[in-house]
Amino acid sequence: MSDPITISLQGAPQGKGRARAFVRGGHVGHYTPQKTRSYESMIFGAAVDAMGGRPPFDEPVQVTLRAIFPVPASWSERKRQKAIVGEIKPAKRPDLDNVVKTWTDAMNGVVFVDDAQIVWMSLEKRYGPAALVVCTVQPIGGAQ
Repeated sequence: MSDPITISLQGAPQGKGRARAFVRGGHVGHYTPQKTRSYESMIFGAAVDAMGGRPPFDEPVQVTLRAIFPVPASWSERKRQKAIVGEIKPAKRPDLDNVVKTWTDAMNGVVFVDDAQIVWMSLEKRYGPAALVVCTVQPIGGAQ
């Protein structure tokens, strides 16, 4: 079994944007919004760096993802401290499942061969002193 990989990306967590449709020449096409493509590109680059030339995992993996949101500047110091210690949770957009989808799609072919290999996940949204996403992928072995 291989060592786990941890990828960190500074900045506010972003969710996967919905595919947009357009009509051109009587044909319907779809595209991913630019904001989503840019964020996935940043994740991809961080994943390539974290892998350090290692091949992608080709076995079942577990993913642990922590999305840390900035505390709103307008909040009082008391409320800010409650948020940082976890007493107040960021029950707001983006949805956690959309954040995870962005990350797993961006790591396809880099950290693991395919996101179908993910058999277990641990996810968290919380406030922190700085916006950040930390994702750890660990092979867990076992039959495929």
